[in-house]
Amino acid sequence: MRLVSPLLKRVVYPGLSRSGYLRRRAGFFPAVVTYHGVLPEAYRIIDPQLDRNLVSAETLHQQLQYLKTDYEVITPEDFLGYCQGETALPPRAVLLTCDDGLRNNLTEMLPVLDAVEVKCLFFVTGASLEEQATMLWHDQLYLQLMAAPDAFTLDLDEAGLHDLGRGGSVTRTLWWELVDKISACNANRRWQILDCIRQQLGLPDSWDAEYHENPILARRWLTLRPFELRQLIAAGMCIGAHTSSHPRLARVSDALALNELLENRRNLEREIEREIWALAYPFGDSAAVSNREIEFARQSGFRCAFLNEEHRTGTTNWFALPRVHVTSEMGLAELDAHISGFHSSLKRLLA
Repeated sequence: MRLVSPLLKRVVYPGLSRSGYLRRRAGFFPAVVTYHGVLPEAYRIIDPQLDRNLVSAETLHQQLQYLKTDYEVITPEDFLGYCQGETALPPRAVLLTCDDGLRNNLTEMLPVLDAVEVKCLFFVTGASLEEQATMLWHDQLYLQLMAAPDAFTLDLDEAGLHDLGRGGSVTRTLWWELVDKISACNANRRWQILDCIRQQLGLPDSWDAEYHENPILARRWLTLRPFELRQLIAAGMCIGAHTSSHPRLARVSDALALNELLENRRNLEREIEREIWALAYPFGDSAAVSNREIEFARQSGFRCAFLNEEHRTGTTNWFALPRVHVTSEMGLAELDAHISGFHSSLKRLLA
Protein backbone atom coordinates (compact mmCIF):
# COMPACT_ATOMS: atom_id res chain seq x y z
CA MET A 1 0.00 0.00 0.00
CA ARG A 2 2.90 2.36 0.70
CA LEU A 3 4.31 1.86 -2.80
CA VAL A 4 1.10 2.88 -4.52
CA SER A 5 0.15 5.58 -2.02
CA PRO A 6 1.47 8.57 -4.05
CA LEU A 7 -0.38 7.32 -7.14
CA LEU A 8 -3.57 6.89 -5.15
CA LYS A 9 -3.36 10.34 -3.58
CA ARG A 10 -2.43 12.27 -6.72
CA VAL A 11 -4.26 10.41 -9.47
CA VAL A 12 -6.70 7.67 -8.45
CA TYR A 13 -8.50 9.30 -5.53
CA PRO A 14 -8.89 12.73 -7.22
CA GLY A 15 -10.30 11.11 -10.35
CA LEU A 16 -12.76 8.94 -8.46
CA SER A 17 -13.77 11.84 -6.23
CA ARG A 18 -14.40 14.22 -9.14
CA SER A 19 -16.56 11.60 -10.84
CA GLY A 20 -18.72 11.24 -7.73
CA TYR A 21 -18.01 7.52 -7.56
CA LEU A 22 -16.63 7.56 -4.02
CA ARG A 23 -19.63 9.17 -2.36
CA ARG A 24 -22.07 7.12 -4.45
CA ARG A 25 -20.50 3.76 -3.70
CA ALA A 26 -22.12 1.52 -1.11
CA GLY A 27 -20.32 2.11 2.18
CA PHE A 28 -20.71 1.46 5.86
CA PHE A 29 -22.38 4.56 7.28
CA PRO A 30 -22.49 6.56 9.41
CA ALA A 31 -18.83 7.38 8.95
CA VAL A 32 -16.97 8.97 11.86
CA VAL A 33 -14.16 11.48 11.33
CA THR A 34 -11.71 12.42 14.06
CA TYR A 35 -9.40 15.40 14.44
CA HIS A 36 -6.86 16.20 17.14
CA GLY A 37 -7.15 19.96 16.93
CA VAL A 38 -6.20 23.01 14.88
CA LEU A 39 -2.77 24.62 14.79
CA PRO A 40 -2.69 28.32 15.79
CA GLU A 41 -2.03 30.51 12.76
CA ALA A 42 1.39 31.75 13.92
CA TYR A 43 2.53 28.38 15.26
CA ARG A 44 5.90 27.15 14.00
CA ILE A 45 6.08 23.40 13.35
CA ILE A 46 8.25 21.79 16.02
CA ASP A 47 8.20 18.25 14.68
CA PRO A 48 6.47 17.26 11.41
CA GLN A 49 5.53 13.80 12.68
CA LEU A 50 3.93 15.03 15.88
CA ASP A 51 2.34 18.22 14.54
CA ARG A 52 0.82 16.44 11.53
CA ASN A 53 -1.98 15.24 13.80
CA LEU A 54 -3.38 18.78 13.83
CA VAL A 55 -4.70 20.65 10.80
CA SER A 56 -4.77 24.31 9.87
CA ALA A 57 -7.95 26.36 10.29
CA GLU A 58 -8.11 26.80 6.51
CA THR A 59 -7.87 23.04 5.92
CA LEU A 60 -10.56 22.33 8.49
CA HIS A 61 -12.88 24.92 6.94
CA GLN A 62 -12.42 23.44 3.46
CA GLN A 63 -13.03 19.91 4.71
CA LEU A 64 -16.14 20.80 6.68
CA GLN A 65 -17.60 22.73 3.76
CA TYR A 66 -16.93 19.72 1.54
CA LEU A 67 -18.57 17.34 4.01
CA LYS A 68 -21.64 19.56 4.30
CA THR A 69 -21.97 19.68 0.51
CA ASP A 70 -21.32 16.05 -0.45
CA TYR A 71 -22.21 14.22 2.77
CA GLU A 72 -24.62 14.77 5.66
CA VAL A 73 -22.91 16.03 8.81
CA ILE A 74 -25.00 14.88 11.78
CA THR A 75 -24.95 16.08 15.40
CA PRO A 76 -23.65 13.98 18.30
CA GLU A 77 -27.23 13.85 19.57
CA ASP A 78 -28.34 12.38 16.24
CA PHE A 79 -25.67 9.71 16.59
CA LEU A 80 -26.72 8.88 20.15
CA GLY A 81 -30.29 8.44 18.99
CA TYR A 82 -29.04 6.15 16.23
CA CYS A 83 -27.08 4.09 18.78
CA GLN A 84 -30.20 3.64 20.85
CA GLY A 85 -32.34 2.71 17.84
CA GLU A 86 -34.42 5.88 18.17
CA THR A 87 -33.17 7.93 15.19
CA ALA A 88 -32.87 7.11 11.51
CA LEU A 89 -29.89 8.79 9.88
CA PRO A 90 -29.71 10.19 6.35
CA PRO A 91 -27.60 8.50 3.66
CA ARG A 92 -23.89 9.35 3.78
CA ALA A 93 -24.11 10.53 7.40
CA VAL A 94 -20.85 11.73 8.97
CA LEU A 95 -20.14 12.41 12.66
CA LEU A 96 -17.33 14.81 13.62
CA THR A 97 -15.17 14.02 16.65
CA CYS A 98 -11.99 15.46 18.16
CA ASP A 99 -9.62 13.82 20.65
CA ASP A 100 -7.36 14.96 23.52
CA GLY A 101 -9.07 18.17 24.70
CA LEU A 102 -6.36 20.66 23.75
CA ARG A 103 -6.96 24.38 24.24
CA ASN A 104 -6.98 25.01 20.48
CA ASN A 105 -10.23 23.03 20.32
CA LEU A 106 -11.84 26.14 21.79
CA THR A 107 -9.66 28.95 20.44
CA GLU A 108 -9.02 27.72 16.87
CA MET A 109 -11.43 24.89 16.12
CA LEU A 110 -14.70 26.19 17.56
CA PRO A 111 -14.79 29.36 15.40
CA VAL A 112 -14.53 27.19 12.27
CA LEU A 113 -17.25 24.83 13.48
CA ASP A 114 -19.49 27.81 14.23
CA ALA A 115 -18.81 29.40 10.83
CA VAL A 116 -19.77 26.21 8.99
CA GLU A 117 -22.62 25.52 11.44
CA VAL A 118 -21.71 21.96 12.42
CA LYS A 119 -21.37 20.25 15.80
CA CYS A 120 -18.56 18.08 17.13
CA LEU A 121 -18.09 15.46 19.85
CA PHE A 122 -14.97 16.38 21.86
CA PHE A 123 -13.23 13.60 23.80
CA VAL A 124 -11.30 14.90 26.82
CA THR A 125 -9.12 13.42 29.54
CA GLY A 126 -9.05 14.00 33.27
CA ALA A 127 -6.50 16.75 32.65
CA SER A 128 -9.37 18.98 31.51
CA LEU A 129 -10.87 18.77 34.98
CA GLU A 130 -7.85 20.50 36.51
CA GLU A 131 -7.88 24.26 37.05
CA GLN A 132 -4.20 24.41 36.08
CA ALA A 133 -3.68 23.67 32.40
CA THR A 134 -1.09 21.03 31.66
CA MET A 135 0.29 18.94 28.82
CA LEU A 136 -0.72 15.40 28.09
CA TRP A 137 2.04 13.22 29.50
CA HIS A 138 3.05 11.60 26.21
CA ASP A 139 3.36 15.02 24.54
CA GLN A 140 5.50 16.27 27.40
CA LEU A 141 7.75 13.22 27.08
CA TYR A 142 8.25 13.88 23.37
CA LEU A 143 9.08 17.53 23.92
CA GLN A 144 11.55 16.59 26.65
CA LEU A 145 13.37 14.30 24.24
CA MET A 146 13.34 17.04 21.60
CA ALA A 147 14.88 19.47 24.09
CA ALA A 148 17.63 17.05 25.16
CA PRO A 149 21.32 17.50 24.28
CA ASP A 150 22.62 15.93 21.06
CA ALA A 151 23.98 13.03 23.09
CA PHE A 152 22.37 11.65 26.22
CA THR A 153 21.99 8.48 28.24
CA LEU A 154 18.81 7.21 29.83
CA ASP A 155 18.87 4.47 32.41
CA LEU A 156 15.35 3.55 33.49
CA ASP A 157 14.79 0.30 35.31
CA GLU A 158 11.01 0.78 34.92
CA ALA A 159 11.26 0.73 31.14
CA GLY A 160 14.23 -1.60 30.74
CA LEU A 161 16.05 0.99 28.64
CA HIS A 162 19.52 2.47 28.84
CA ASP A 163 22.34 3.93 26.75
CA LEU A 164 20.06 5.37 24.08
CA GLY A 165 21.20 8.39 22.07
CA ARG A 166 19.32 11.15 20.32
CA GLY A 167 18.67 11.82 16.69
CA GLY A 168 15.64 11.96 14.39
CA SER A 169 14.11 8.52 14.09
CA VAL A 170 16.00 7.31 17.15
CA THR A 171 14.26 9.90 19.28
CA ARG A 172 10.85 8.94 17.93
CA THR A 173 11.55 5.22 18.36
CA LEU A 174 12.65 5.79 21.93
CA TRP A 175 9.61 7.96 22.63
CA TRP A 176 7.18 5.31 21.40
CA GLU A 177 8.95 2.58 23.35
CA LEU A 178 8.74 4.68 26.49
CA VAL A 179 5.07 5.53 25.90
CA ASP A 180 4.23 1.86 25.58
CA LYS A 181 6.08 0.79 28.71
CA ILE A 182 5.35 3.76 30.97
CA SER A 183 1.64 3.37 30.18
CA ALA A 184 1.63 0.34 32.47
CA CYS A 185 2.20 2.61 35.50
CA ASN A 186 -0.49 4.58 37.27
CA ALA A 187 -0.74 8.30 36.49
CA ASN A 188 1.25 9.51 39.50
CA ARG A 189 4.08 7.09 38.87
CA ARG A 190 4.12 8.06 35.20
CA TRP A 191 4.74 11.71 36.06
CA GLN A 192 7.50 10.67 38.49
CA ILE A 193 9.21 8.76 35.69
CA LEU A 194 8.92 11.76 33.38
CA ASP A 195 10.62 13.91 36.01
CA CYS A 196 13.37 11.30 36.33
CA ILE A 197 13.83 11.43 32.55
CA ARG A 198 13.99 15.22 32.69
CA GLN A 199 16.75 15.09 35.25
CA GLN A 200 18.74 12.48 33.30
CA LEU A 201 18.45 14.63 30.18
CA GLY A 202 19.90 17.55 32.13
CA LEU A 203 16.84 19.77 31.66
CA PRO A 204 16.03 22.41 34.33
CA ASP A 205 12.77 22.45 36.28
CA SER A 206 11.62 25.35 34.12
CA TRP A 207 12.38 23.68 30.76
CA ASP A 208 8.69 23.90 29.73
CA ALA A 209 8.01 27.47 30.91
CA GLU A 210 7.70 28.76 27.34
CA TYR A 211 4.85 26.34 26.60
CA HIS A 212 2.85 27.87 29.44
CA GLU A 213 3.82 31.52 28.94
CA ASN A 214 3.70 31.80 25.15
CA PRO A 215 0.00 31.99 24.18
CA ILE A 216 0.55 30.36 20.79
CA LEU A 217 2.44 27.41 22.27
CA ALA A 218 -0.08 27.17 25.09
CA ARG A 219 -2.96 26.85 22.62
CA ARG A 220 -1.08 24.13 20.74
CA TRP A 221 0.07 22.02 23.68
CA LEU A 222 -1.95 22.71 26.83
CA THR A 223 -5.25 21.10 27.75
CA LEU A 224 -8.65 22.66 28.20
CA ARG A 225 -9.76 23.65 31.69
CA PRO A 226 -13.23 23.17 33.24
CA PHE A 227 -14.52 26.64 32.38
CA GLU A 228 -13.40 26.08 28.77
CA LEU A 229 -15.29 22.78 28.61
CA ARG A 230 -18.38 24.69 29.63
CA GLN A 231 -17.76 27.21 26.84
CA LEU A 232 -17.73 24.36 24.31
CA ILE A 233 -21.00 23.05 25.73
CA ALA A 234 -22.56 26.53 25.64
CA ALA A 235 -21.66 26.65 21.94
CA GLY A 236 -23.67 23.46 21.34
CA MET A 237 -20.79 20.99 21.34
CA CYS A 238 -20.79 17.61 23.09
CA ILE A 239 -18.22 16.17 25.51
CA GLY A 240 -17.08 12.54 25.66
CA ALA A 241 -14.52 10.59 27.71
CA HIS A 242 -10.91 9.88 26.72
CA THR A 243 -9.81 8.21 30.01
CA SER A 244 -8.41 9.92 33.08
CA SER A 245 -4.74 9.94 32.07
CA HIS A 246 -4.45 8.74 28.42
CA PRO A 247 -2.44 5.49 28.75
CA ARG A 248 -2.23 2.71 26.22
CA LEU A 249 -4.96 0.74 27.94
CA ALA A 250 -3.80 -2.69 26.77
CA ARG A 251 -0.62 -2.15 28.86
CA VAL A 252 -2.58 -1.40 32.06
CA SER A 253 -3.78 -3.86 34.72
CA ASP A 254 -7.46 -4.78 34.87
CA ALA A 255 -8.11 -2.60 37.92
CA LEU A 256 -6.29 0.43 36.54
CA ALA A 257 -7.84 0.12 33.08
CA LEU A 258 -11.39 -0.07 34.43
CA ASN A 259 -10.73 2.83 36.77
CA GLU A 260 -9.40 4.96 33.89
CA LEU A 261 -12.81 4.64 32.23
CA LEU A 262 -15.11 4.84 35.25
CA GLU A 263 -13.28 7.73 36.91
CA ASN A 264 -13.15 9.79 33.74
CA ARG A 265 -16.84 9.33 33.00
CA ARG A 266 -18.01 10.03 36.56
CA ASN A 267 -15.77 13.05 37.10
CA LEU A 268 -16.75 14.61 33.78
CA GLU A 269 -20.45 14.07 34.53
CA ARG A 270 -20.01 15.70 37.92
CA GLU A 271 -18.22 18.69 36.40
CA ILE A 272 -20.47 19.45 33.42
CA GLU A 273 -23.69 17.96 34.80
CA ARG A 274 -24.44 16.02 31.63
CA GLU A 275 -24.35 12.36 30.67
CA ILE A 276 -21.02 11.20 29.25
CA TRP A 277 -22.24 8.56 26.83
CA ALA A 278 -19.28 8.13 24.46
CA LEU A 279 -15.67 7.02 24.90
CA ALA A 280 -12.67 7.31 22.58
CA TYR A 281 -9.87 4.88 23.42
CA PRO A 282 -6.46 6.61 23.81
CA PHE A 283 -4.21 5.89 20.81
CA GLY A 284 -7.06 3.70 19.65
CA ASP A 285 -5.25 1.17 17.45
CA SER A 286 -5.44 -2.61 17.64
CA ALA A 287 -2.30 -2.74 19.82
CA ALA A 288 -3.85 -0.38 22.37
CA VAL A 289 -7.40 -1.79 22.41
CA SER A 290 -8.16 -5.46 22.96
CA ASN A 291 -11.40 -7.30 23.68
CA ARG A 292 -10.78 -6.59 27.36
CA GLU A 293 -10.94 -2.81 26.87
CA ILE A 294 -14.03 -3.16 24.71
CA GLU A 295 -15.78 -5.09 27.46
CA PHE A 296 -14.62 -2.58 30.10
CA ALA A 297 -16.16 0.24 28.04
CA ARG A 298 -19.46 -1.63 28.07
CA GLN A 299 -19.22 -2.24 31.83
CA SER A 300 -18.41 1.42 32.50
CA GLY A 301 -21.80 2.64 31.35
CA PHE A 302 -20.96 4.14 27.97
CA ARG A 303 -23.41 3.82 25.09
CA CYS A 304 -20.64 3.52 22.50
CA ALA A 305 -16.85 3.69 22.13
CA PHE A 306 -14.58 4.65 19.24
CA LEU A 307 -11.34 3.27 17.85
CA ASN A 308 -8.80 5.27 15.86
CA GLU A 309 -8.78 2.81 12.96
CA GLU A 310 -11.13 2.74 10.02
CA HIS A 311 -11.77 -0.93 9.32
CA ARG A 312 -15.23 -1.47 7.90
CA THR A 313 -17.42 -4.51 8.44
CA GLY A 314 -21.01 -5.36 7.73
CA THR A 315 -21.92 -5.46 11.41
CA THR A 316 -21.77 -2.84 14.15
CA ASN A 317 -19.99 -3.30 17.45
CA TRP A 318 -21.06 -0.21 19.40
CA PHE A 319 -17.91 -0.43 21.54
CA ALA A 320 -15.42 -0.77 18.68
CA LEU A 321 -16.61 1.86 16.20
CA PRO A 322 -14.13 2.78 13.44
CA ARG A 323 -13.05 6.34 12.70
CA VAL A 324 -11.19 8.14 9.93
CA HIS A 325 -8.17 9.92 11.44
CA VAL A 326 -7.58 13.20 9.58
CA THR A 327 -3.98 14.42 9.35
CA SER A 328 -2.53 17.66 8.00
CA GLU A 329 -1.50 16.18 4.64
CA MET A 330 -4.88 14.60 3.86
CA GLY A 331 -6.49 16.34 0.87
CA LEU A 332 -10.20 16.44 0.04
CA ALA A 333 -10.06 13.55 -2.44
CA GLU A 334 -8.19 11.36 0.03
CA LEU A 335 -10.67 12.28 2.76
CA ASP A 336 -13.45 11.28 0.36
CA ALA A 337 -11.78 7.91 -0.23
CA HIS A 338 -11.46 7.25 3.49
CA ILE A 339 -14.98 8.33 4.45
CA SER A 340 -16.61 6.34 1.66
CA GLY A 341 -14.82 3.19 2.81
CA PHE A 342 -13.04 2.83 -0.52
CA HIS A 343 -9.57 3.24 1.02
CA SER A 344 -10.06 0.54 3.65
CA SER A 345 -11.59 -1.82 1.07
CA LEU A 346 -8.63 -1.31 -1.23
CA LYS A 347 -6.21 -1.80 1.65
CA ARG A 348 -7.76 -5.15 2.49
CA LEU A 349 -7.69 -6.17 -1.17
CA LEU A 350 -3.96 -5.37 -1.48
CA ALA A 351 -2.97 -6.84 1.88
